Amino acid sequence: MKRLALAAFALSLAAGFNSDSRMTQRDRATHALNRLTFGARPGDVDKVLDAGVDRWIDQQLHPESISDCAVEARLQNMPTLRLSNGEIIDAYYKPIVQARRMRKAEGADADTAEIKEARQKGRVVVEDLVAQRIIRATQSERQLNEVMVDFWFNHFNVFIGKGPDRFMLTSYERDTIRPNVWGRFEDLLRATAKSPAMLFYLDNARSRAGAINENYAREIMELHTLGVDGGYTQKDVTELARVFTGWSIDPRSGTFIFRPRMHDRGAKSVLGVDFPAGGGIEEGEKMIHILAHSRATAHHIALQLCQRLVSDNPPKALVDRVAKKFLASDGDLRQTVKAVIASPEFWDPKTVTAKVKPPFEYVISAVRAVNATVSNPMPIARALQQIGEPLYGAQPPTGYSDRGDVWINTGALMNRMNFAVALANNQLPGVRADIADPKATALALGGPEFQRQ
Repeated sequence: MKRLALAAFALSLAAGFNSDSRMTQRDRATHALNRLTFGARPGDVDKVLDAGVDRWIDQQLHPESISDCAVEARLQNMPTLRLSNGEIIDAYYKPIVQARRMRKAEGADADTAEIKEARQKGRVVVEDLVAQRIIRATQSERQLNEVMVDFWFNHFNVFIGKGPDRFMLTSYERDTIRPNVWGRFEDLLRATAKSPAMLFYLDNARSRAGAINENYAREIMELHTLGVDGGYTQKDVTELARVFTGWSIDPRSGTFIFRPRMHDRGAKSVLGVDFPAGGGIEEGEKMIHILAHSRATAHHIALQLCQRLVSDNPPKALVDRVAKKFLASDGDLRQTVKAVIASPEFWDPKTVTAKVKPPFEYVISAVRAVNATVSNPMPIARALQQIGEPLYGAQPPTGYSDRGDVWINTGALMNRMNFAVALANNQLPGVRADIADPKATALALGGPEFQRQ
């Protein structure tokens, strides 16, 4: 009964802050942990206070200065995480394709033993990818880095269920997203534009002169840069799609390749920028630069960062200041995120309970709050499916929503309660909660289940 009561209390809305208009240093530490990490572990508030809240934030903004040896040691046991696209495709994807061809040649109606064996082997790639994300989120000392990886992966979403993308997402997260979350936005944008996973997901790999596919051209403007109200037209979409013809995938290496023969070499005009006939890959490079430096892009990125870190409906003045910093810093993402965190709006007590945690953040924060040892991340992955946010499982290019109204309904709350009960009662195989002090644990869980406190 004690554990059931603890799980029920985990769904309360108690924020635990002073009721006046000023935050104490302990309030600031708690707020920083709830917004800039995947949730506080027992003792984390005191550690942040000992380091100093501002100094701790500065460390989190420079994750390369933080040792993460324990996480790296665990990931050494997952060899697929270090394989290139080509190596993964050769070892795990091609056997499935070959087995299917054999079945077709033999006229078999059902999957053969070879196909089932190849699929089982291929699951290792996905399981390693999902496991590493959960391990990093629950255990990494570089918590703000993991929050930003989650944010930018969602921003540049690729769906794991689309064909061979399940075998290209390992490289996508490792080589495209993670190395660029603290650099310039233009570099991140260019990296995603040339990513085989993105090229396949949004169908640009086969887009060619005379047979263009507009999916990527539309999403790079609507979602990745300018925003839906960014001032572009359908003609701009079509012309940009022509610009990106020939941006494709080398099937042998699984890497980006520009195919001049597929490129539309005719004259083009995008957003008022004219390209004379006879151009090549430099047209796409130029448009990436232009899009990355647009005022509309600065506003779109600033709004989304403020929605993630402050509130679903952040004040216009805050968004405008952050957008200004984005432009003034040449799209420096570290400085842009710092501008959000340093703002008075971020520290306003009224924003303390302004965010509802999506399922991934909720589950990980609960695991961290009970100081759980996670020897097997897969039960957590299954819980995420049940609650509604399977990792890498967002099918539309919008990714998963960060807005609270999307996630809160009767069924979702019941699934959260069921997870809390299972976690508190140590019913998740390979996940062992350490509830030495039920009262302290209840207080730790008391807001994250609903809110980013």
